[in-house]
Amino acid sequence: MGQWLFDKGDRLLFMGDSITDSNRLYEAMPAGWGSWGDGYVNLLNAYTTALLPEEELMVVNRGVSGNTIVDLEQRWSADALAFNADWITVMIGVNDVWRHFDGTFAQVPLVSIAEFEACYRRLLDQTLPTVKGMILLSPFMVESSLEDAMRQRVDAYRGVVEKLAEEYQLSYGNVQAKVDEFLHHQSSYVLSSDRVHPSLAGHLLIAQTWLETVGIKETNR
Repeated sequence: MGQWLFDKGDRLLFMGDSITDSNRLYEAMPAGWGSWGDGYVNLLNAYTTALLPEEELMVVNRGVSGNTIVDLEQRWSADALAFNADWITVMIGVNDVWRHFDGTFAQVPLVSIAEFEACYRRLLDQTLPTVKGMILLSPFMVESSLEDAMRQRVDAYRGVVEKLAEEYQLSYGNVQAKVDEFLHHQSSYVLSSDRVHPSLAGHLLIAQTWLETVGIKETNR
């Protein structure tokens, strides 16, 4: 359970890939109908709006489908820094891993773990002086076998995020741990059809991880 982080009226920005994007309407105004997508950001907006109305928190989704951390850095100034958010949540990394497995024949640029860490550090270094804080959510994979090659690589990139969160003393949400707990009881197909993109139940696990990380409410039974 994390410590309560926010002040009344804080602007909460979410940056990431398709898991964050989740079919958001790009033409919608920030915090307007359709702007949150249909995933975990939408769930968090509904939660904070309905159950914490006195806090008047503004939730904004700027996830972009397909993004690696390199893509994220290229749009960071326009989509993150220019927004003047109070808190920025980042979940990135699964595409950086996935392209090593599905991008070979398309000859797409591959992001090494060293480049992933260096790029993440640059984002943290330029952003932290401008915000109240950042929340890092781990990349994850809906795969129970620790011997699976892609799962092993996701775990390695996740380790980088965890290390950076500890080094920079940032709030860290381990989504993979939440997914693994679920997989002790139920099939991966309940959470994802492709081991990456979550079902609504999967998005709820991400939202629960974030809520626990920021100290809004203890959400375990």
